[in-house]
Amino acid sequence: MRRENSIEALSAFFAAGIMAGSLVGNNSAGWVLAIAAPLLALPFFFRPIFPKTIAQALPLLFLCTGLFCAMTSSLPTAGADGPITEFAGTASRWLKTLIGSMPFESSTTAPLLSALLTGDRSLLSAEVKSVFRESGASHLLALSGLHMGILYMIFDKLTVPLGKSPSARMIRYVLIVSAAFFFTLMSGASPSLVRAFLFISINETLRILRRPRKASRVLCLALLIQLAVDPSAIGSIGFQLSYLAMAGIVLLYPIMERWYPESPGILPKIWKTAALSISCQAFTAPLVWIRFHTFPRHFIITNLLAIPVTTLLMGSAVICITAWGAGIHWDFLIKTTDGLCRLLIYILEIISSM
Repeated sequence: MRRENSIEALSAFFAAGIMAGSLVGNNSAGWVLAIAAPLLALPFFFRPIFPKTIAQALPLLFLCTGLFCAMTSSLPTAGADGPITEFAGTASRWLKTLIGSMPFESSTTAPLLSALLTGDRSLLSAEVKSVFRESGASHLLALSGLHMGILYMIFDKLTVPLGKSPSARMIRYVLIVSAAFFFTLMSGASPSLVRAFLFISINETLRILRRPRKASRVLCLALLIQLAVDPSAIGSIGFQLSYLAMAGIVLLYPIMERWYPESPGILPKIWKTAALSISCQAFTAPLVWIRFHTFPRHFIITNLLAIPVTTLLMGSAVICITAWGAGIHWDFLIKTTDGLCRLLIYILEIISSM
């Protein structure tokens, strides 16, 4: 069996089954779409990626399983709240209270940090929301894989001093996955955050096991697990955009990255950031246009300028908030975080006025 292709194929069949089951309705159009959706997976069906003995049965099994999961997902179930969820909710409220108690000079810093770290945008003023929207940076306020990725890089760097021994790698693995899991719960566990958590968890698990980490396989396995746990997620716009963006990064970004020759300096880094933005937009723009009839005209400029500042802001905020919660009141951390927040707003104001 060609393992590098089997996960992708089975995920395609399972997702097609989920889509079909989700489209079944009381009208004839729903049934037509439900029958047509599995046809999208047929190209995989005829590829010789499985042994002949299971070439027909295994993909069909995943297709039927997807149908079953989608059609039974609306059945009543017991309450999902538990001690972990309650603890995460309590931690989220405590974090927002802690951020609100910090002596930032700018009145926009605390609300923005709450939005970036907990997903609560209720405290942001209408003017700030408008600046983010008009500059094409609304995705920075909607917690997604971008925020999880930034926090993942921060925690990965913070755990480097633990070393590279087998025990140190295991400790780093537990800390990183646990932090990602807790952040996902604390922030509401939106479909895009769940996707990011699964991607990080699978990737870190493969790394600790010293197994190959092919991005397309990790993404498809995350898709398979997420839809198995929550078939209704396929109807979420956040879920759709999250996987489309990752598909662009996995499929298009490596090609575009090679267009600029490797060389020292800042230009290759700028090109990589631009290529990353273009890859995501190329896959998500059609859906955004269909659903919202809009397109971010300045997305390349916004991402080139705002994402690095946002990364620095979140890194500074994590250190600043942790120190403040531990009773360590460093003024320079407060001022640095506050200054980065003002810089981000200033950049977006300039872009929104273009």
